[in-house]
Amino acid sequence: MQTIRYTRTQRHEPDWDAWRRERIIAALDDEGVTDAYKLLRTRVMQRLGQNQWNTLGITSALAEEGKTLTAINLALSIAQKYDHTVLLVDADLRRPSIHQKLGFEPRAGIIECLRGEAELPDVLVNTGVERFVVLPGRSGTRASSELLSSPQMLDLVRELKQRYPSRIVLFDLPPVLVGDDAVAFAPHLESILLVIQDGRTKRQQLSRALELLEQTPIVGTVLNRSSAEGHGYDYYY
Repeated sequence: MQTIRYTRTQRHEPDWDAWRRERIIAALDDEGVTDAYKLLRTRVMQRLGQNQWNTLGITSALAEEGKTLTAINLALSIAQKYDHTVLLVDADLRRPSIHQKLGFEPRAGIIECLRGEAELPDVLVNTGVERFVVLPGRSGTRASSELLSSPQMLDLVRELKQRYPSRIVLFDLPPVLVGDDAVAFAPHLESILLVIQDGRTKRQQLSRALELLEQTPIVGTVLNRSSAEGHGYDYYY
């Protein structure tokens, strides 16, 4: 694999102990968790490859179901295995949190890009893991739905998708049933991965989320914090 040199992209060295506490797989020795993400990675990459897609949104029905951690770990897992760069976009404009989980404070974020206050290359952050780059958020906004469905957002998605054809672009989206943000943004994407929490997400909530996302192909679901016996980890595809 060719070594990537970052020029304008900021570089942040990870705090491995903090990553371990957040259960970020790059810092974990837990084979159950890492194997679960390897399986998820394989299934997702198969679906993307079969359809020649390179954009995937990760969302959930409700808040606090583990979608952001799933997005981070899936992005890392892909970057560690495949000859692709992986860009993780914090598209949860109301409550951006990827930078907090990864332990860095961005100078600017996606909102500043959309408003023309910052240029994309100056906002991107490499977290110290090769081939893994983040387009972070910095602070939330009440105008999230309007920004996500704006022409500027559509132009940004096109640029992220087309500039590097071998790049996989993952979007951490807001929960589907919390507002209209994810539903407004989903048509910009080629595929969706839905995260649900065992024992929390009700069947009718899952059905409603799937109904609202019906215009965008669902590549699969992740059951988070599963209590099923025999798995030995919290996530499976």
